[in-house]
Amino acid sequence: MKDSFLWSGLGLVSHLKARVVGRTPDGVSGVSIDTRTLEPGDLFFAIKGHNSDGHDFIAKAFAMGATAAVVDEAHIDQLGAFRPLYVVRDVQAAMEGLGRAARVRSKAWITAVTGSVGKTSTKEMLRLTLGRFGETHASTASYNNHWGVPLTLARLPEQAKFGVFEIGMNHSGEITPLVDMVRPHVAIVTTIAPVHLEHLGSIEAIAEAKAEIFTGLTPDGAAIINRDAPQFERVRAGALSAGAKRILTFGQHAEADARLNFARRRDQMSHVEAIIMGRTYDFQIGAPGAHVAMNSLAVLLTAQAIGLDVAFAANTFADYSAPDGRGAQMRLSLADGDFLLIDEAYNANPVSMRAALDVLAASPLGKGGRRIAVLGDMLELGPAEVEMHRVLADSVVESGADIVYAAGPLMKHLFYALPAKRRGIWAPTAPALQSLMLDAIRAGDVVMVKGSNGSRMGPLVAAIRTHADQFKAETPSC
Repeated sequence: MKDSFLWSGLGLVSHLKARVVGRTPDGVSGVSIDTRTLEPGDLFFAIKGHNSDGHDFIAKAFAMGATAAVVDEAHIDQLGAFRPLYVVRDVQAAMEGLGRAARVRSKAWITAVTGSVGKTSTKEMLRLTLGRFGETHASTASYNNHWGVPLTLARLPEQAKFGVFEIGMNHSGEITPLVDMVRPHVAIVTTIAPVHLEHLGSIEAIAEAKAEIFTGLTPDGAAIINRDAPQFERVRAGALSAGAKRILTFGQHAEADARLNFARRRDQMSHVEAIIMGRTYDFQIGAPGAHVAMNSLAVLLTAQAIGLDVAFAANTFADYSAPDGRGAQMRLSLADGDFLLIDEAYNANPVSMRAALDVLAASPLGKGGRRIAVLGDMLELGPAEVEMHRVLADSVVESGADIVYAAGPLMKHLFYALPAKRRGIWAPTAPALQSLMLDAIRAGDVVMVKGSNGSRMGPLVAAIRTHADQFKAETPSC
């Protein structure tokens, strides 16, 4: 049916500024840049990345059921009989154009989220909460860069009531063009931390770069800022400079518009009390941690800013669960019992590392269990990276971690700053650590794995799960 198309075939011609080779399709049902996840009926964009060129995957895209592909003029002679093709000068620019067209036609309330820590978790909480009020479209995974943002926009259904976009950056000036496409009604900065210091040089520069998100606000839009961040005034100045008319704040600060009274662990959940715009709310979140509770306040301020029922919004958090790599918890089996695995493997910086250690500290042990921290290098911290790793030793000790397994040249400095009784094993890489530590996990333990994505801690989490699955498979059924 024509009405079921995400984009009409004829409409794509003008949005992409393309010429069509072959018969113009009636329409497409989705948009893809990756043949591994492409669905039948999708429009495939042949994006050129750092390590691959989408034009090399045109045959696979059509074999997977793509309705059409967007390609550039330079490759048209190499594509043989593949049809239909939307031929453009620049595939990336064409996808950005389609994203802008999606934003123009959309009547949805749009929220954009950035920050050094908590972007994806906050985005997922927004997806859950707003989804209870109406159809909600949100970024897949961490699609927050120069191709992920326009791709997410291009996928925005015309009938969606809400849209949620994650905005990332490594350098100053990267957020501005992305938020110019998104044009949010609400823009959130979760917090500021020493991430990407290697590129930006100072925490103040990071704050200014994050504040670029407010440059895309709609004229009546709301800026939402973490009041507890030491760089709050700098971020607020960025919002004012961008013309933000409404600035809302959250945190534990006495002057915050959304103030966290307490967040207490209750089994695998958080019991939270907060005051939102003068009214007290008591609610549960389906994941533990004060940092999770803090993110929830930004979500409730978003509900307030766009006129939704805040009490109803707060009640949705009980169904929230932390995403893989960002605090997901799973109970796994061994021959003599089970243990708890906390997956924080997606990314790390000093702020998020301390938050993860707080969760480890609050996690109840089983009989005879230990708290085990498995830590990989925190990357892109700049000249002070060695000291930033070394001083985390105090936080590790305060967390009550009984044993630390560490991987990477930077984590070596933390490892040897620890008391000898807490040192498990240090290895130069995560794969080298894997073979040394798996058999050390025992029933009753709580194991928390964290490191920057480039430290390759994710495969270590997968190895721990596989190790446990072997015991499960060997356990006879009764």
